[in-house]
Amino acid sequence: VQLQASGGGLVQPGDSLRLSCEVSGGTYSLYYMGWFRQAPGKDREFVAVRAVSGGDIYYADSVKGRFTISRDRAKNMVTLQMNSLKPEDTAVYYCAARGRRIIQSAVKDPRHYDYWGQGTQVTVSS
Repeated sequence: VQLQASGGGLVQPGDSLRLSCEVSGGTYSLYYMGWFRQAPGKDREFVAVRAVSGGDIYYADSVKGRFTISRDRAKNMVTLQMNSLKPEDTAVYYCAARGRRIIQSAVKDPRHYDYWGQGTQVTVSS
């Protein structure tokens, strides 16, 4: 399974961005797909994840109501629509995937993900 992330950039506070993660080589084997981010000097942190088949969707408290994770089945792609961006959203964003279902408390732990994309930089600055 290969993940290819795109869509990052430099925006101002309050702006929107849409990140995309294209999946190839075995989407059928995946249960979860989602996004994590890592700011300079900080650990990688959970942003949003959803079950590939629909149903389970989770968001970090810091992005609830501003970010939306969606799946485009026709394009084999998962997207992250980010609205009302804040400077604290600045980070490298990584898409990730996992092959099996896990308990809810473990969904937000990056150590439980099997596949990772290369990361795309999002910078929010005035």
